[in-house]
Amino acid sequence: MATEHPVAVYPPSGDGGRRVRINGRFVGIAYGVLDVAAFVQEAGLQDWDEMDVVRSELIEWRGGGPEDWKA
Repeated sequence: MATEHPVAVYPPSGDGGRRVRINGRFVGIAYGVLDVAAFVQEAGLQDWDEMDVVRSELIEWRGGGPEDWKA
């Protein structure tokens, strides 16, 4: 992962889903931290879990942190 924040989680939409980009590429809509962990695992960090996602400085949380899933 090349940038300071290779993972960006965008603000919640009306249904609570948050767009996720990894290295500038849209990878899906997350509805919770577990979904973000799954996307990061698919990107190559297979040993990451929800706590790694919550604590990581590689993830930029836009429009709220990992506890914010409502619009």
